[in-house]
Amino acid sequence: MILYVRPRPEGLAAAFVAGRGVGGAVQRNRARRVLREAWRSLAPRIDRGADVVFVARRGILQARSSDLEQELHALLERSGLMSR
Repeated sequence: MILYVRPRPEGLAAAFVAGRGVGGAVQRNRARRVLREAWRSLAPRIDRGADVVFVARRGILQARSSDLEQELHALLERSGLMSR
């Protein structure tokens, strides 16, 4: 997955994108759903404002939810939004 971050003064907003490379409509919807669920568990731990966009890639369909949450956490740490 890819993460884009843009700082903003207040609030936190997230968007979830899955292009046609991920699969058909059902697979794209599932990819976005899985990303949203992983985000819900991590979002309360972010204490500053930002716009974040998560872009799903094809491999997301075979990933387990615990693996996705770990990858999301690592991406957010590298972006500076979340501390260890």
